[in-house]
Amino acid sequence: MKNKEQEIRTYFHKLDRSFFMDSFKEMASFDEAVPIGHEQTISQPSLVLEMTLALDLETDSKVLEIGTGSGFQTALLAEFAAQVYTVERIEELHHRAKDRLGELGFGNISFKLDDGSMGWEENAPYNRIMVTAAASVIPNELLDQLAAGGKMIIPVGSSFSQELRLVEKDENGKIHSTLLNHVRFVPLKGKYE
Repeated sequence: MKNKEQEIRTYFHKLDRSFFMDSFKEMASFDEAVPIGHEQTISQPSLVLEMTLALDLETDSKVLEIGTGSGFQTALLAEFAAQVYTVERIEELHHRAKDRLGELGFGNISFKLDDGSMGWEENAPYNRIMVTAAASVIPNELLDQLAAGGKMIIPVGSSFSQELRLVEKDENGKIHSTLLNHVRFVPLKGKYE
């Protein structure tokens, strides 16, 4: 477990955040969220790392990511999981992230331009789900697409007050939710705004 955490930390520190930014590149080294256009942000690095570690990736994990955004979080997931399915609703961000991640040589990422609040049912179930926008409640569609024994990281709440939660589904399908942190993410658009 410690080795995996160290591997993730090492890769995270090697990953050039400015590569995932088209503007405000001078802010890439700051530990804060930075605008990437379309009222979206690239999350603060320390939070991206915290969320990735909390997701507890396995080398055979099949991961659903809701909100591709810049592709920064996607790169971390793809480096330590078997397959990543990532959904982005903004066409320009979708294409930019796809190009960037292709340039980095990832071959284990599938991209979809769509409303992420509904997940990506065709490829379910997923061992891990990472949501990078805040939902008013945990979407039932995502709970349904989470495999037994699976884990999901999701910010939940209003635009003023959100809780970062670790949601776990046990082998019997029972859901357990744990508060990890208080955060502020852009809202998840669609059914769960």
